[in-house]
Amino acid sequence: MSNKLILDTGYLDGFVSGKDLEGIFSEVEKAHSFLEERNGPGKEFLGWMDLPADIDEGLIKKMEETSARLDRESDAIIIIGIGGSYLGARAVIEALSPHLVNRKIFFAGCDLSCDRLADMLDTLKDKDISVNVISKSGTTTEPAIAFRIVEDFLKKKYDADKLKRRVVCTTDRERGALKAMADKKGYETFVIPDDVGGRFSVLTPVGLLPGACAGVDIRGLIAGAKDQRERSVSLDIDENMSYRYAAIRNILYRKGKRIEVLSNFDGRLRYVGQWWKQLFAESEGKDGRGIFPASCDFTTDLHSMGQLIQQGERNLFETFLVTAKESERCPIPRCDEDLDSLNYLAGKQVDHVNRKACEATAEAHFEGGVPNVTVRIDERSAFCLGQLFYFFEKAVAASGYMLGVNPFDQPGVEAYKRKMFRLLGKPL
Repeated sequence: MSNKLILDTGYLDGFVSGKDLEGIFSEVEKAHSFLEERNGPGKEFLGWMDLPADIDEGLIKKMEETSARLDRESDAIIIIGIGGSYLGARAVIEALSPHLVNRKIFFAGCDLSCDRLADMLDTLKDKDISVNVISKSGTTTEPAIAFRIVEDFLKKKYDADKLKRRVVCTTDRERGALKAMADKKGYETFVIPDDVGGRFSVLTPVGLLPGACAGVDIRGLIAGAKDQRERSVSLDIDENMSYRYAAIRNILYRKGKRIEVLSNFDGRLRYVGQWWKQLFAESEGKDGRGIFPASCDFTTDLHSMGQLIQQGERNLFETFLVTAKESERCPIPRCDEDLDSLNYLAGKQVDHVNRKACEATAEAHFEGGVPNVTVRIDERSAFCLGQLFYFFEKAVAASGYMLGVNPFDQPGVEAYKRKMFRLLGKPL
């Protein structure tokens, strides 16, 4: 089967040389050793590396059966989670599920917007609803508040026996408030593995179960990730695209390129960018180091952010995320009057125009002093998205080690929480 993920580095001339790659290779070797020998900082959180190969067939079937039941019995399914318990699932659903199916999926607990949550419940008050709440601890503020409110909402609609069928908890195997609640109330549970951190959890039930609820081919996701895993074991950076990407990022960082922009040319990949931002920001941003990850949705943002990227301070580089297969769903018609002067495009696909915009942007930004690479997947499919997830996960692990940080912790996120709890008067 094997659609190959490609890393195109054609627009790095003058910014990254063969000598640069040779000079950083010893750091690639060290990162490779940390990962393969499982002896580096954060070694207890390397379970994501083997997920695509080791996932149990029984677990896959259970997710398929549960998602089919929720879909069959529900007009709407609410996914409750934040950060790694939300972004991967949403990236999968936004990228792959048909639009009409997607409209059946709602998200909560990903912020503290009172009106957004209230509006959602107003919209769903006459619907049959099921919930998948995702939290390792069950005490993370945003999803915990959302679940308390949503569960109370459901209690007014269903008796206890019916409620049991409508709440599914994805949480710790043994510990935590959500696990205790699920056991007490008889809610079905799925496990977040102990050795997989939240931002690396998209290929666990955290991302797979919501995807299945939206009709995504989760077996395809797993197969794509497994394929990319097999492509990512070599130390050869010409063969291992994750290591090559990690090396390039670190070379550019040391040359003053402190910001990376991930730019897609397909609006349905927007949440892949949101997932990518968390993956790289939490993994690398610590100890006074880290490349600042930003994302753009082109061509929309070419009419805003495009100006800064083209002519602003030369402190950034760009990664384009594109698909190779051209969509043929929207041909441009011919118009006799041709008042908009577009007949020269008549008969061509909108996606063809989009691709030429992408090619032009990469060239223009390079000429404007912005080095850029392109990550190209064959098509927007479950298999290719699985490849992409694994590619970025392996890359950020290596890149974090090359930066000299532990890619698998996030101590800084606790700072605001301590202050917020103090301001809220949380009991000690």
